[in-house]
Amino acid sequence: MSNQSKTPESQDTRRGFIKATGTVAAAATFAATAAPQVHAAEDNTIQVALVGCGGRGTGAAVNALSVDNGPIKLVAMADVFPKNLERSQKNISNAFKDQEGKVDVPEERQFVDFDAYKKAMDVLRPGDVVILATPPAFRWVHFSYAIEKGLNVFMEKPVTVDGPTTVRIMELNKKAKEKNLKVAVGLMCRHCKARQELFERIQGGEIGEINMLRAYRMAGPTGTAACGPKPEGTSELMYQIANFHGFLWLSGGAVSDFLIHNIDETCWMKNDWPVKVHASGGRHYRGDDVDQNFDSYAMEYTFADGTKMYIGGRTMPGCRSEFASYAHGSKGMAVISTASHTPAKSRIYRGQVADKANLAWEFGQPEPNPYQLEWDDLIAAIREDSEYNEVDRGAMASIVTSMGRMAAHTGQEITLDQMMAHKHEFAPGIDKLTLDSPAPLQAGDDGRYPIPLPGIVKKQEYLS
Repeated sequence: MSNQSKTPESQDTRRGFIKATGTVAAAATFAATAAPQVHAAEDNTIQVALVGCGGRGTGAAVNALSVDNGPIKLVAMADVFPKNLERSQKNISNAFKDQEGKVDVPEERQFVDFDAYKKAMDVLRPGDVVILATPPAFRWVHFSYAIEKGLNVFMEKPVTVDGPTTVRIMELNKKAKEKNLKVAVGLMCRHCKARQELFERIQGGEIGEINMLRAYRMAGPTGTAACGPKPEGTSELMYQIANFHGFLWLSGGAVSDFLIHNIDETCWMKNDWPVKVHASGGRHYRGDDVDQNFDSYAMEYTFADGTKMYIGGRTMPGCRSEFASYAHGSKGMAVISTASHTPAKSRIYRGQVADKANLAWEFGQPEPNPYQLEWDDLIAAIREDSEYNEVDRGAMASIVTSMGRMAAHTGQEITLDQMMAHKHEFAPGIDKLTLDSPAPLQAGDDGRYPIPLPGIVKKQEYLS
C-alpha cells in the first residue's frame, strides 16, 4: 500500500549525525502566516537552546531547525566540554549554511560549566524551546529549571535512571502541565507512521489476542558502553561523564539507554506496562574495561494478564546481530520493527511464520523519518497551543527498562511496584555538582568500579 511520506527516509540517526560530513538539512520555509500567532514573540519566531552538545543533541537541533511551519532558530548552546560545543556548533551551522540566521549562537551565547544549562535557558523567552540532551541523570535538574522559566521542552530518553528520580520527574511534570508547557520525549518510534498504523491494526484484532512479545538489540559494543581505565590527569567526574553509557548513575547503563526503544515500542503494541520481570546477564571478554555494564541481558517481563515479553540485549563483537521487535497473537504475528529504529518496515503475517507467502499487510516504503516527525509534532503543538506532554509515558518506559536492568544485576524478580517505591537514588545531590566536585561514583584502588554480582549482592545500592 502507498503512504503519504513527506520526505524519503535518510537512514541517518540522531546519534550518527555528528559523524557525517557535508550533510545538508531539509530546507525550512518561513511560513509564519500559516500558523496561529500563539508564541510570545511578536515575530512568531521560536528560539531554541541546546543543552548537551553530543551527537544526540546535535541531531535533535538539526531536526528542530528543519521544521517548516514557521520561523525557528538556534540561539544558545551549553555543555561541560568545550570541544563538544565547538564541534556541535560547527556541524549545525554547516547543515544550515545556506539559511542565514537559522543558527545564531555567537560566542557570548556559548556556555561551558555545570550551570551552563541555566545560562542557555536564560537567553530564551517563555514559550521558546530547550533541548535537554545531556546524560539522563541530569534530566530532572534541567527540567525543573525549564519549568521555572516557562519553556517548552524536548528531552532525550531515558528520562530517569532509578525509582526516586522517576517519581520526582513525574511530580515535576504536574507543574509543567499546570503551565500548559509542551514537552516531548525522544522515544521517536511512537511518531513512526508505520508503527502507528500497526498499533491500530493490532488493537483492531488483526493478529488476534496478543500472547507473546519479543525484542532484540544485539550488535557489537556501542557508544561508550565499554570503556578503559581513566587517563592520568583526567578528572574522575569528567571522565565518567565523557563515558556516561558505562556508568549507572549517569545513564542507567547501556541496557537502559539502548534497549529502551525496543521495550517502549513493544509495550506500546500491548497497550500496557508489565508488572514484573526476572532476568539474567553477564560480562565477557572484558580485558581492561572498567565500566559497570554487562555484555548480555535476557529479560522476561510479565504483564498483568500473564502475557510474556522477552527482551534480549547483547554488545559483543563477532556474534549474530539482530535489531528488531515482534508481537505474536492468536491469529498471526507482527513485525514491529525489523532493522534498527528506522525504517520500521512494519508488517503482519498470517500464522507465526514470517514467510512472504503468509504476508497479510505491510507499510509502504519509503517511510517518513520519525526523528523529524517527533519535532514536527512538537512544534505544531506549540504553534497551535494544543495539549502535548510525553513525560509520564517516557518516565514509565524508563522505569520499566530500569527494573529489567535491576533484575539482571541482582538476580532477583523485581516488580513495578517495588521499582517505583525503591528508595535508592544513584546520584543524590547531583544538582549541586560543579567542575571541581568529586564524582558520585569512585573507583577502587585497582582503578575499577563496582560491578553487578547477581545472587551474591542482591541489592543495587552497592553499585554507587
